Amino acid sequence: MITVNDPSLKSWIDVQPNCDFPIQNLPFGIFKTQSSSPRVGIAIGDQVLDLAILNKLGFMDKLKIDNSIFTNQYLNDFIALGKSTTSSVRELISHLLNENTPDLRDNKEARAKVFQSISNVQMQLPVRVGDYTDFYSSIDHATNVGTMFRDPSNALLPNWKHLPVGYHGRASSIVISGTDIHRPKGQTKPNEHEPPVFGPCRLLDFELETAFIIGKETKLGESIGTAAAQEHIFGMVLFNDWSARDIQTWEYIPLGPFLSKNFASTVSPWVVTMDALEPFRVAGYKQDPKVLPYLEYSGDKNIDIHLDVFIQPEKGEENLVSHSNYKFMYWTMEQQLAHHTINGCNVNIGDMMASGTISGPTPDSYGSMLEISWRGTKPVKLVDGTERKFINDNDTVLVRGYCQKDGVRIGFGEAKGKIIPAIEY
Repeated sequence: MITVNDPSLKSWIDVQPNCDFPIQNLPFGIFKTQSSSPRVGIAIGDQVLDLAILNKLGFMDKLKIDNSIFTNQYLNDFIALGKSTTSSVRELISHLLNENTPDLRDNKEARAKVFQSISNVQMQLPVRVGDYTDFYSSIDHATNVGTMFRDPSNALLPNWKHLPVGYHGRASSIVISGTDIHRPKGQTKPNEHEPPVFGPCRLLDFELETAFIIGKETKLGESIGTAAAQEHIFGMVLFNDWSARDIQTWEYIPLGPFLSKNFASTVSPWVVTMDALEPFRVAGYKQDPKVLPYLEYSGDKNIDIHLDVFIQPEKGEENLVSHSNYKFMYWTMEQQLAHHTINGCNVNIGDMMASGTISGPTPDSYGSMLEISWRGTKPVKLVDGTERKFINDNDTVLVRGYCQKDGVRIGFGEAKGKIIPAIEY
């Protein structure tokens, strides 16, 4: 057991029961204020602990980390210190914030300098994303889509149970939670007997996903086995891979998604470490047929992460439209990374790899409007009386997630994005 995950630990910082950020979490992120440049912080309760100032004041001296690591606009250099060091930072912060440790608790002058209210900071993209890969690893999602668009008796393509299907997305359009998204434009073909037309997407969708962040690089030609994969994964974020379904339907044959996916993806700001998620491991799916040896793994590799999606109209309240769970993933992160690198593809610190849409076995757990409205045939009624088949202009989509066990809630915050009208061409 990782000692800083002990459910009995309590902090002298007030943490409400349903708060995402107890002392057992301590996620890392990048924040700035009106008077400070971007820097590394840790969330605790409703506060952000400024690691740059904490280090400058000498509270982290024994770790001997240059302060430039903490006065950085991305976590990449911090992650590059290695898991031994980053875990030691989490352990030290846990000790300083423990209810029985007086060092920072009783130093009012230092406390005034190192803490900021989360409500007073502006969160930034946590990592410099060099490359982004999106997988397609939920068997319920893949089955639903295959049923809708192909023969229901052959919903899964022949390769689906043999390898984690994926494609390379666009890193430049990954944006931080709270960023408005312009409705994308492109070609669609609403009538199969007429030529394609150009204009704003009409079937705009969210995709409920998570993403993991690479924490250890490899060289070209090297591969990462499933047993070693965790050494290369730093942590996880929530991920909404916005999707233009009508653009996608016309463009995806033969090479897959392009304009329908690369216009925007929204991520949550706090990176929850794999150490913090360790207590929430659960068994994965029984994979049948048996996978090839390089994809075999042992132990519990899925994670019990409760995932919720809300739609909020411009002048309305939040409406829960999906209640899913990461444990429904058929392919694990370890298998995704092993497959990604089996051909010698190198990975770099900060690379982001998304799960693909996470759907469960019941309609209330589907991870996209495509499935929830079943291709628009089953509109969702919101509390204001309006209906949604897909996402309207000025709708806000919020993704939230948390793990809960033994009285401890480890949360991710939220990935929030508002759809605004397309820019005229």
